[in-house]
Order: sequence, then structure tokens, then C-alpha cells
Amino acid sequence: MDVQTALFYAFSAILLFAAFRVITARNPVHAALYLVLAFFQAAALWLLLKAEFLAITLVLVYVGAVMVLFLFVVMMLDINLDSMRKGFWKHFPLAALMGAVIALEMAAVLLGGFRVTSPPADALLSQAAADYSNTRELGKVLYTEYLLPLQAAAALLLVAIIAAIALTLRERKDSKSIDPSLQVRVKRADRVTLLKINPSSMAPPPAEPAPAEGKKP
Repeated sequence: MDVQTALFYAFSAILLFAAFRVITARNPVHAALYLVLAFFQAAALWLLLKAEFLAITLVLVYVGAVMVLFLFVVMMLDINLDSMRKGFWKHFPLAALMGAVIALEMAAVLLGGFRVTSPPADALLSQAAADYSNTRELGKVLYTEYLLPLQAAAALLLVAIIAAIALTLRERKDSKSIDPSLQVRVKRADRVTLLKINPSSMAPPPAEPAPAEGKKP
């Protein structure tokens, strides 16, 4: 066994363990951290396959942006998961059956890709001699063969961003937002009011209490 194969098995084992802990961890923060670990191991596998661009994209996009945002949201929201976990084992047999069916379908589709065939020697020599770049080749494929799906995905993401902004701009009764334009146009008379008050006179002395009836002074 060479070093590359040993690293592949090590990264794969850690990836499977982290993915298993994502769905079994009771604490959502721990589950998010295990998902970050799974992303790092997947990036290491991409590096073994000499796909450096995909590896760094996975780390920057998913670990650096999506998972950090998700982690902060989970930490800020005090979610009670006890009520959400009720009835989990009731639906577990159906979920396990569906997972097994999906796993078998994926194995049937990907099994043909695991067969190792030796390429011709001319192809190996030409590939080694060519100035090959993963990023350049990926860009060529994206912007030539898959240009229409790329534009469609960009349009969907733009619509999702606009919808998210529109949902957050709704006026709510419990919101204490302030319009900056009103703050800029404010004047002194809107904030401070000067009142004229007459000087006060001395209060008269209090009157003596009257003697009670039937008693001499």
C-alpha cells in the first residue's frame, strides 16, 4: 500500500465518522462542527484527486461562509430540540428503508465508474506533456458546454437573494427600526421644547388644627 492509498483510507474513515456524528449528535453545535470536519476531509480527498480548485472552493464556500453562518445562527437561537425529537423512532424504519434504497441506487449508478481501465500510453504522454490546469479546464467547461445551466442557477440565486431581502423588509409591530432619513431631517424644535414658567410665590403657612369638640383649649 502506497502513501496515497493510505491517506485515502484515512480521510475516508474520518469523513464517514464525521458524517455519522452529524446525524447522531444531540447538540446542534456539535453536529455543525462535525459537518465542518466532514467538509475538510472531502476537500482532502479532492486534493488527492488533483482537483485543487474544487478543494479550495469547498473550504472557502461551505466551511468559511455557509457553515460559519449556520453555526452562529444555531448558537444565537435557543432551540429546544426535545419536542422535535419526539416520534423519531416511530418513523425510523421507513427512513432506514428509504436510505437503503437510495444507497443501492447510488451504488448501481457509480459502480461502473470504479472500474479501473488502463489508458493508452499515447494519452498518458500527451497529458503529461501538456500544460494542464484544473481551474482553466473547469472554466472552459462551465462557460461553453454548461453556460445555460450556469446562467439559470445564477438567476435562481438572484431571485432567492431578492426574496430574502424582501422578507426581512416587512414592517412588524415588535420591530424597533428607525428610518435614517427621518433622523437626518430632524430639527431642534422636534427634540427640545422651551417652556415659560412664571416665578413661584411662597406658599402660605399651614393653618393650625381646630380643637376637638368637648375639650378645652
